[in-house]
Amino acid sequence: MPALAQDNFYTIDDIYALPDGERAELIDGQIYYMAPPTRKHQRIVGEMFAAIREYINSNHGICEVNIAPFAVFLNEDDKNYVEPDICVICDHNKLTDKGCSGAPDWIVEIVSPGNRSMDYYTKLFKYRTAGVREYWIVDHERNLVIVYDFQNKSATNYTFSDDIPVSIFPGFNINLSALNI
Repeated sequence: MPALAQDNFYTIDDIYALPDGERAELIDGQIYYMAPPTRKHQRIVGEMFAAIREYINSNHGICEVNIAPFAVFLNEDDKNYVEPDICVICDHNKLTDKGCSGAPDWIVEIVSPGNRSMDYYTKLFKYRTAGVREYWIVDHERNLVIVYDFQNKSATNYTFSDDIPVSIFPGFNINLSALNI
């Protein structure tokens, strides 16, 4: 009887063993290689990061905002490692020199053509089950932001010109068309 084909399962050691300059994420033991981001992608990330950081700093917040590449060990195991475009962590006990151990409170992913299904499906499921409180998918090609508020079990679609409320920070809204993108 022939042996059954087996999928390769990878660990964080495999991520750290990648050649310099090569980036990948690890979800449930599967490696997903990442293409370099576009200029538009980076502008959106940068402007959103600056708006979030400014809000936290001006309100003397305790949360910390981080920008990719920043390691998030989602399930505190060796089979799940992601680098969200933006993540906000309010529990400083999760922060180590290597990154975040556990689920961030808020994650923002900017959709790129090569990662559309990852952001819309794979990461959506993974972030929800890992305990992320809020997840935004920012799709500049569609002028669409989908906000998943996992705490309140809701999903809402917005355009870039809408004032988008941030549920983990009541009173804080982001309007992407007002940002310099």
